[in-house]
Amino acid sequence: MPRKLDLRTGRTVWSAYRAPTVPTSALTRDVKTDVLIIGMGISGAMMAEAMTADGHSVICIDRRGPLKGSTPATTALVQFEIDQPLSTLSKMIGKTSALQAWRRSRLAVTNLAGRIAELGITCSPTRAQSLYLAGTVLGPSELREEADARRQAGIKATYLTPAPLAERYGIDRDGAILSHDNIALDPRKLTAGLLLKALERKAHFYAPVEATAIRDSTDEVVVATKDGPTITARHVVLATGYELVDIVPAAAHQVISTWAIATRPQPRKLWPGTAFIWEASDPYLYMRATTDGRVICGGEDEDFVDEARRDALIADKSARIAEKLGRLFPQLDVRPEFAWTGSFGTTTTGLPYIGAIPRHPRIHAVMGYGGNGITFSQIASELVSASMKGLVDTDAELFAFNP
Repeated sequence: MPRKLDLRTGRTVWSAYRAPTVPTSALTRDVKTDVLIIGMGISGAMMAEAMTADGHSVICIDRRGPLKGSTPATTALVQFEIDQPLSTLSKMIGKTSALQAWRRSRLAVTNLAGRIAELGITCSPTRAQSLYLAGTVLGPSELREEADARRQAGIKATYLTPAPLAERYGIDRDGAILSHDNIALDPRKLTAGLLLKALERKAHFYAPVEATAIRDSTDEVVVATKDGPTITARHVVLATGYELVDIVPAAAHQVISTWAIATRPQPRKLWPGTAFIWEASDPYLYMRATTDGRVICGGEDEDFVDEARRDALIADKSARIAEKLGRLFPQLDVRPEFAWTGSFGTTTTGLPYIGAIPRHPRIHAVMGYGGNGITFSQIASELVSASMKGLVDTDAELFAFNP
């Protein structure tokens, strides 16, 4: 059924920070539930918390275990700014749909911040500005147009010319868009916190458990597992990340390779305001700071998925990322204390695919691909929650699979 990937290699920065343990059990017999969630990373965790909050009985399974897939490899820049600029996305899917997508992404970040606060999850959440720097894809004039498009959408955006960009942030670039109210957080602690909240509400976690086949009918879905027991559910949510499942229809997505580094803590050398920074370039560089003053920096994406080839490039890619970081901020010690690589999903539009699979209304897929994976996971938890209540989310069609 699944396409298995070695999702990440190297030592990620989040290994330096202890996350709560999420207990799991062995699946030794056939079981039944309202909702079965396949995958226990950030998407599965958000779904489990939302489903249990709605009063559903929930089972989660994962072939590795909680927090062991792609989640620890994320750099966790939780942004509302979608990979495709609003001005570009408008040309791809129409202005109305593009505005709708950007506004929903903006709302999702706000909702996630509220969710973390309401649940009392300790994951070092901090509000962050972001700077979108002029680059090879959008130069200064295009960035001005992008800032205007965002403002017309009701999304605050300030275009900075080179002088204030240098004075306020110490960055020597031709221009940038300043945005507000993104979130920096620890993704492992967030995922663990959400799963533990679901566990408090009597969810059941089984791992390692590998789903091998899915059979659905008008009133239930039966999932077979590698070791024998079956799980029968009213609904199944596929939160399998970048490991694609055959039942999911072909969409305009691909899995690529990405690399990242993290420095030692150096809080006194960080740029003013420690805004998220990313470039309007392809491939783009992106960076953020941790609460203890490390700099996380990633990029150098390449269009292939060969794990051995990807892993062999860690040293070379880390050196390139560190060099680019050093050119932007000469005062930093850019030597990597952590370096890692991983598989990463992208879509043509930068938007996720979320919703029931065509002709399989009880099987919901969450493909939160693109650079906004955590933001898209929040949107997915909202859309699927509404769907299972028989409600219609006004944005559901925007992210739906085409029949």
